[in-house]
Amino acid sequence: MQLQDHEKKHIDFLRQNAHECTLFLKRDNAFPIDGPCTVALYGNGARKTVKGGTGSGDVASRFFVNFEQGLKESGFTVTTGDWLDSYDEISRAAYTAYVKEAKKAAKAAGYMPVVFSMGYFPAEPEYDLPLKCDADIALYVLSRNSGEGNDRRLIPGDVYLSKTEIRDIMWLNEHYDRFMLVLNVGGVVDLSPVMAVNNILCISQLGVVTGNVLPDIILGRSNPSGKLTTTWATPEAYPTYENFGTLQDVDYKEGIYVGYRYFDSAGKKPLFPFGFGLSYSEFEISYRSCAAEGTVITVKAEIKNISALPGKEVAQIYVSEPDGALDKAEKQLAAFKKTKLLAAGQTEEIELCFDLKGIAAFSEQKACYMLEKGDYIIRLGNSSENTKAVACIRLNADAVVKQCENKMGRPGFTDMVILRKARKDGDAADGGTAGTGADRLDHIDIDAAKIPCEKTVYAKDVYIDHDLDQLSDHELMLLTLGHHEPGLAAIVGDSCKHVPGGAGETCLSVPSVNKSVTMADGPAGLRLKAVYGVDKKGTYDLSVDPMMEKMLDFLPKAAGLLIKPSRKRHGDVHYQYTTAIPIGTAIAQSFNNDFAEGLGNLVAEEMELFGVDLWLAPALNIHRNICCGRNFEYFSEDPFVSGKIAAAVSKGVEAHKGRGVTIKHFLCNNQELNRNNGNSRVSERALREIYLRGFEICIKEAAPKALMTSYNLVNNVHTSESYELINDILRCELHYKGLVMSDWIASGRTFCKKAEHPAPYASNNIKAGNDLTMPGAKADERDIMKALRTGKLKREDLICSASRVVRSIKGI
Repeated sequence: MQLQDHEKKHIDFLRQNAHECTLFLKRDNAFPIDGPCTVALYGNGARKTVKGGTGSGDVASRFFVNFEQGLKESGFTVTTGDWLDSYDEISRAAYTAYVKEAKKAAKAAGYMPVVFSMGYFPAEPEYDLPLKCDADIALYVLSRNSGEGNDRRLIPGDVYLSKTEIRDIMWLNEHYDRFMLVLNVGGVVDLSPVMAVNNILCISQLGVVTGNVLPDIILGRSNPSGKLTTTWATPEAYPTYENFGTLQDVDYKEGIYVGYRYFDSAGKKPLFPFGFGLSYSEFEISYRSCAAEGTVITVKAEIKNISALPGKEVAQIYVSEPDGALDKAEKQLAAFKKTKLLAAGQTEEIELCFDLKGIAAFSEQKACYMLEKGDYIIRLGNSSENTKAVACIRLNADAVVKQCENKMGRPGFTDMVILRKARKDGDAADGGTAGTGADRLDHIDIDAAKIPCEKTVYAKDVYIDHDLDQLSDHELMLLTLGHHEPGLAAIVGDSCKHVPGGAGETCLSVPSVNKSVTMADGPAGLRLKAVYGVDKKGTYDLSVDPMMEKMLDFLPKAAGLLIKPSRKRHGDVHYQYTTAIPIGTAIAQSFNNDFAEGLGNLVAEEMELFGVDLWLAPALNIHRNICCGRNFEYFSEDPFVSGKIAAAVSKGVEAHKGRGVTIKHFLCNNQELNRNNGNSRVSERALREIYLRGFEICIKEAAPKALMTSYNLVNNVHTSESYELINDILRCELHYKGLVMSDWIASGRTFCKKAEHPAPYASNNIKAGNDLTMPGAKADERDIMKALRTGKLKREDLICSASRVVRSIKGI
């Protein structure tokens, strides 16, 4: 079957732009090359290329080009077909052993194997296949996969490279003048054993065009221009190394020192810093001026391409805050701007703007966001490690910019504190805040007395649609639950009646509400049923969801029959092929808001085509630890990048009338192990400065139509049951006006037998202001009606949540 018009258009868009998500970690002058040639292609990702992670982020595109295909289609002759065939056999044999291992691991963790297998991938096997030096160039593609439901592992063949991988990579590096290590990964791998390699390309996972982008880069038809959104280091170097992967409670003891905030403050050098990325081009960044209007700072800079090849650069502004009562990170990102395509010798003048209030620190003692008195050093550069102090903003007194209340409880420990290294007189010109060095910079005074203070008024957010007054308690209850049917489909996100394969839909059984909202998973495109049939009995499956297909290996044979495609019904056949876009991390690596908005537009066009109202994306949780299984879905370790890219994607979708996004997972969904009942213990300050800030930026800039709470607890309270989080912070402090829904849960359901913390309940969700419990289940119905009978839940709470659901249905 030929590609449809929308597929052609969207694939062309990705072919033209996806290279902006890629970057060189290392390079010399071996590439680009003049034309196609012979290539020795090795590595687990050469054929088994990963277009994106698994779970809700998977997308059923009509086709997918792997690296071997992409190279051949571009005129390269691959000389290593026998090696690739042999590797395929080894991989198949290793998978059988993996299934046994996964079942054993599931039992030890207290999980049903079918649940535990989600996101649990086999480690790369050890093997001994001979390599040859018989081609013009050599490529080694190192792939890693991860997914919803489980976390990556600190073992060889996952986060660490296997002995075989290290041996083969170093052999190729020694025997080929033109060798490139290609990283087809969704997150960090420990590259310390192969740092002698001269050319390392982080191509990431770019969706349907992943295999096409590599030959374009090798031939110089495309020039990488991405930057890392996560610090790359050895696993042991991260401050979260010992506080991740525990089954019950995860202690965020690092506080605000996540990612580069830790490495820069502690004076530790990573393998590759945040914001870093090389291209075929080189640039010169020159400071021009700095000005302030109130607390809005504008830095003007000039970017010049000082190399022979056209390319793009990302200018980055960091701010070093003054020492005060609160400890501060060495610097934090405040603005970034990507240039247009600059020809050799061409320059572009850019402006980078930010509000100083956006980097305010949170004082738990005073329950406020504040700018402390002193010098705020403005730094300009192209990574967190490569910046130059260019200006000084001097604040004459402390300024409280937002008065709040502490709302989220105590974690039971004190956050890490890093005392910034002592600075000699004059060091401020290089980024310090002590001594007289700051006086040599462009200098701007700001009067703290002129900075307004926002004072939060806390009150229960009540909205009543009086057209619902005549509805019974039972009807109101149904409106607060998604449309639900029994079976496995609801658990894995396949309970949408009007869009086959859609994740869910609002209630269909209250006659007076004659419209519903259809939902599809993301965030790497629309996750729908690719092929389905329609006959007199209704719709039926003709394709198997990849996540469901993997489950077949962990289900009894009888149960497996329930999710296999029907071959006995012969109705009309329909197709819903959607476009797999780059993973969230790759999108953010582009540092290109226009590209991110264009991807939102792409998704919205397919939503219109297939009748999807609400996209369950973007996801903007923080890369707290490199092992989180869903990091590939998320944008960055930095909340500013996360918020800005999420806002851009959201704007692209919601520019289309009747289409909306669902930003997720609110809040601290940073580990997949026991995700339904794991407890994130985090301080109020870290929560507000790191984990809330991205959501705040996205809400202010894009006004997303919906927000999804997370599975986990925060300081012993499920996020979907937290009145303080949903009503007080989200609605009163952030002024959010959209729909709040749960992740896909059911009252009282736990998947881990060893879980100590309780499961959430739909009735508690309603009391907290989580209006819609998804996907809905009979257990939820019973729970809500019982809570009404016992007085635990009041009709006023029920009608308020139902009213907000109906308001959203009308507003989509």
